Amino acid sequence: QLVESGGGLVQAGGSLRLSCAASGRTFSNYALGWFRQAPGKEREFVATISRSGGGTYYADSVKGRFTISRDNAKNTVYLQMNSLKPEDTAVYYCARGPYGRSVGYDSREYAYWGQGTQVTVSS
Repeated sequence: QLVESGGGLVQAGGSLRLSCAASGRTFSNYALGWFRQAPGKEREFVATISRSGGGTYYADSVKGRFTISRDNAKNTVYLQMNSLKPEDTAVYYCARGPYGRSVGYDSREYAYWGQGTQVTVSS
């Protein structure tokens, strides 16, 4: 199970940190990602992190502003979002890749999804 938290309303230029807590004992064996979906738009890739946390990859739209990280001891993945823009407004989802495999930006690579958390950035 993946449970996101940390969403909310923030002014443009502000920051939020999203968390995604996972259940289970093999958290470190899964690559993880964050995606988002704005109203009327398709779900889009935001960031992904490798099983060890040593590898990360970002969408161009968030590079330099967002940071994905993970704490395998706490079974949690984070998304630190700085310099937020109104266009960052969306429901944010964390997702888990298949056991023992790397994943990328394609949502079809991810096997399990959280329920999402709303992020709203006001101008």
